Amino acid sequence: MELLAPVGSRRYEKKYWTTRSRNIILSTQLTNEGSVTMGRAKEFDREHVLHKAMLVFWEKGYEATSIPDLLNAMGLSRSSLYETFTDKETLYVEALQHYKKIGQNKKDLLVQASSTKEGIRRYFERHIDNAFDANSPPGCLVTNAAIGLNSPDEQFRKLIRERFEELERLFYELLRKGQQTGEIDPKKDIKVLSILLSNLNHSINVVAKVKSDKKELYDMVDTVIEML
Repeated sequence: MELLAPVGSRRYEKKYWTTRSRNIILSTQLTNEGSVTMGRAKEFDREHVLHKAMLVFWEKGYEATSIPDLLNAMGLSRSSLYETFTDKETLYVEALQHYKKIGQNKKDLLVQASSTKEGIRRYFERHIDNAFDANSPPGCLVTNAAIGLNSPDEQFRKLIRERFEELERLFYELLRKGQQTGEIDPKKDIKVLSILLSNLNHSINVVAKVKSDKKELYDMVDTVIEML
């Protein structure tokens, strides 16, 4: 039986490995202290299971979502969930951040708009369609989180507050561009208008949970845009 040289670690200095053990040696990573760390491939797609968790939180809310709910939806063992996401609170925060990332295309309609009113109109058309999308829970994860926010955890509150403020800022910057080009009356208080548009955004999310007529919402958006 062929013997390999001993592994250069104090822990293994008296042990020898057979040819059969080559793969084990090759899959290990020696640290500076000489300890051996086994390389282990991920058994699941992190983004995929995070998306599953997001949908559960979106549908049930943070407080009503249980660990068994998450395990069932994500297809993970309890140990895998905790090893990957630490705890329920950390997972929830990551789910909110994931939701923000997948919603970037909608916000880009405001950032990249060449016309203020057309950019706002296109944003809300996309927003209404998303709010009524049968493939996802009704409304919006962030709006639902704000409504059901009973937790005193400041991290939750800060994350949700930042989402609200970011949307207000995007509306404000687009309205300011509209004033510069003459599309928006320079006498208009665009700070107030940006808050109005942000509140309209969140109210659509709430209405979508109890109504099915999108036309009412489109008409409401048209009325608000005429006021700009």
